[in-house]
Amino acid sequence: RHIDWKLYARTDKLFVKRYEEETNLRCRIVLDTSSSMYFPKLKKPTIGNPNKILYSICCAAALMNLLKRQRDAVGLSFFSDLVELHTPEKTTTQHHQLLLYELEKIWLNQPLNKKTCVVDALHEIAEKIHKRSLVILFTDMMDNSEKSDELFAALQHLKFNKHEVVLFHVSERNNEIDFNYENRPHKFIDLESGEEINISPREIRSHYKQQLNNFLKELKLKCAQYKIDLLEVDINKGFHPVLLSYLLKREKLF
Repeated sequence: RHIDWKLYARTDKLFVKRYEEETNLRCRIVLDTSSSMYFPKLKKPTIGNPNKILYSICCAAALMNLLKRQRDAVGLSFFSDLVELHTPEKTTTQHHQLLLYELEKIWLNQPLNKKTCVVDALHEIAEKIHKRSLVILFTDMMDNSEKSDELFAALQHLKFNKHEVVLFHVSERNNEIDFNYENRPHKFIDLESGEEINISPREIRSHYKQQLNNFLKELKLKCAQYKIDLLEVDINKGFHPVLLSYLLKREKLF
């Protein structure tokens, strides 16, 4: 029934029909919109000097443009302590304009003290994805849950129904990973809770870096175990790593 008989009549060769649903990709872009994603607090973030949320928005918009050119269906999800947006996957120009509008709203409406609950949000998003898809996740992985195994279980849930998952761990490496602050008293403010602490960076640098390295090591291990593609992204290193990783992933899928 899938043979193109009309083409066979003209060419005397057998051709099998392939439908758009079979040849095109379904992609869901998931964006963490909690307050920690608005670090660093800049007076005027730009593409050349972004914070984490602007970097993620630009990456999402660029990927959406690539998906549109390839006639792939794309949907968008936002989460913080709950799922704020979950659109269907579509290929139409009107749908892409809607997604760009939603990305712009996230940038213009910068929230204060909006917490993260990656665990609950990812479980909910995973339940809502009913067809096999490529899931691209932008997050700094700063979750308020106390048990890391719950966080990794939520990531594993995204692999349910054989979804392909790419996790872009977004960070501002100089301050968040390397903890490069001058050795003088600083006031550190939790962007999600508003809690403040006055301390000298050298007093906690060693402990901070050790705890962070332990978490990142476990994250890499779990992603490898669940066959999730993990890419650590420094927002000061440009957009090429994200776009290249997506293109390589898409090539593997076909």
